[in-house]
Amino acid sequence: MRRILFAVPMLASMLLPLGASAQATLATANTKARSLWDKAQIQAKERNFTKAIETLTVLNQKFPSLGEPYVLRGSLLKAMGDNRPAFEAYRDGLAKLPADANRANDYYTLGELAMSFGEYQTAAESYRRLLKTGPKGQRFASRAQRQLLNCEFAAKAIANPVGVQPERLGAPLNTFRFQYFPALTADNRFLVFTGRATSESGEDLFVSKMNKDGSIGDPASISPFINTPYNEGAGTISGDGKTLVFASCDRPNSVGNCDLYISRRTGNNWSKPQNLGRTVNSVEWDSQPTLSADGRTLYFTSTRRGGQGQEDIYVTTVDANGNWTPARNLGRPVNTPGKDMAPFIHASSTTLYYVTDGLVGMGGLDVYRCEMQSATAWSEPTNLGYPLNTHENEASLFISSDNRRGFCSRSRAAEPGVRKEQDRPVELFSFEVPQQVRARETSTYTQGRVFDAVTKKPIQADVQLYDLNTDELTQYVTSDSENGDYTVVLNEGRQYAMYAAANKYLMSSLSFDYSDKRSFDPLVLDIYLEPVRSGRSIVLNNLFFDTREYALKPKSRTELNRLVGFMKQYPEVQVEIIGHTDDVGSDDDNLVLSQNRAKSVYSYLISQGVKVNRLRFKGYGESKPLVANDTEGHRQQNRRIELRIL
Repeated sequence: MRRILFAVPMLASMLLPLGASAQATLATANTKARSLWDKAQIQAKERNFTKAIETLTVLNQKFPSLGEPYVLRGSLLKAMGDNRPAFEAYRDGLAKLPADANRANDYYTLGELAMSFGEYQTAAESYRRLLKTGPKGQRFASRAQRQLLNCEFAAKAIANPVGVQPERLGAPLNTFRFQYFPALTADNRFLVFTGRATSESGEDLFVSKMNKDGSIGDPASISPFINTPYNEGAGTISGDGKTLVFASCDRPNSVGNCDLYISRRTGNNWSKPQNLGRTVNSVEWDSQPTLSADGRTLYFTSTRRGGQGQEDIYVTTVDANGNWTPARNLGRPVNTPGKDMAPFIHASSTTLYYVTDGLVGMGGLDVYRCEMQSATAWSEPTNLGYPLNTHENEASLFISSDNRRGFCSRSRAAEPGVRKEQDRPVELFSFEVPQQVRARETSTYTQGRVFDAVTKKPIQADVQLYDLNTDELTQYVTSDSENGDYTVVLNEGRQYAMYAAANKYLMSSLSFDYSDKRSFDPLVLDIYLEPVRSGRSIVLNNLFFDTREYALKPKSRTELNRLVGFMKQYPEVQVEIIGHTDDVGSDDDNLVLSQNRAKSVYSYLISQGVKVNRLRFKGYGESKPLVANDTEGHRQQNRRIELRIL
């Protein structure tokens, strides 16, 4: 969703009197120059800008030493939106005139035009002239000082590029006049973006399937339930592709002029979008959302009151009851007194990217990167450098979960006859992500389907991922009720417990250890849930003991607490805790070890209030292996604790 704010310079500011030195030159050297100047002045006053520019062009050609006509032509061109020739006219004209305090506005205008085209040396010279000649308290002084810092930063950034230039995506993408806000699912299979055919038409959401060979399929409307005669744009999709949040404006019963809406996918169908309500939306402009991988944390841009600047970034999360919490301003150092917009949270949830003009950069809206330090604290933002940042205002950026491929949108150079900035085509680009730009943690994923172990039919289940070192719930998704599919994002350097659970089923306990693994490839893992029925059992894969010891290690607490919750959920169920070992060591020692390990779990459950008459334990030593004890991997499978329903 774009908002374009622009102003046309007042006529009075354009029609400056001819300077004394120029008057003298015209009066003594050539009466024709004076005549052309007067004619241009009259034409400008009559608002016949085209004719005035033609007259001034003739004057520039015949009397190139006179600077004043260039400056007036530049001001008229700028008023008409022809900024490139306006810049050239200001530059050429002011170079011919001596420094003059009365020229402060012209120096400022030239500096701003030069910045808009990446002409940093010209911009810096003009800002310095403004600061040197302008009176104290000059209204553009602070802006000029800030822009000088941007010029210095830009020069260094261009001299030390980070990565290579993004490449325009070819057909079948970029077939609209405008396309922006690209977003990928965690498995890199689907690309969602906003498309708009013309500057007068509405925005819609489109999706393209990513093919195995790396090519991208034809874009299609995401859903007739989502795309309507209203604007639907700036969409974000969860890592599993099941939750979509987008902005839409001026809908009936909306909270503000632009609100955020949510839709959820079941099978291949999206639900009717729902307004996220007043805990998230405000009476102001709310747009540009980005979802965490599990779709339970939402960042977005808002102009609501009480922020740090003009636009700020806010965050909301889903609470234990499934409701969105009141949106919270991210505060400093993310938000600034300037415009802070277009957030993107990486699939790892550890790194936030966004655009702002409130920090020193290339001169406009630049993309910055900051890392999460705690639930409410972020690191100082760092500029992504050149060429991801340029003299243009940057828009949205997206980086794939594996940190390899990035996407962004960029305005194409103005076409002949296109004067307004908002009419320039906007296209999608892709780039290989440089090391300095990548998220702090790389992500992969596991995906598959959840089935009933008896009927083999797909079922809906809660799939939760815990960081075993912190006992923190890091992902919470739900498998599809129609086909049972799920996707969960995993971060490098972590050790996880994953649980799939549904009502009247035993939970499935899975373990992923990426704390010291070189291989970090995606996993395909189907899950079969056993019904809560006598004789059914599961392996508890997240109970940990030191070698030859039976005391439970601290990172077992996640699994133990899940067991306590299971026993409370089914108060009539009785269970047996069963211990097994591999074949290393004597049979007698292994039997005792397995018995003691099972007892440790039994004792923990009792300590948490589970009644003794619902529990028993037993050890089988090495007598019941799952697989042959011929490799360390197989021996690890045989060292296990099981839970069996009595």
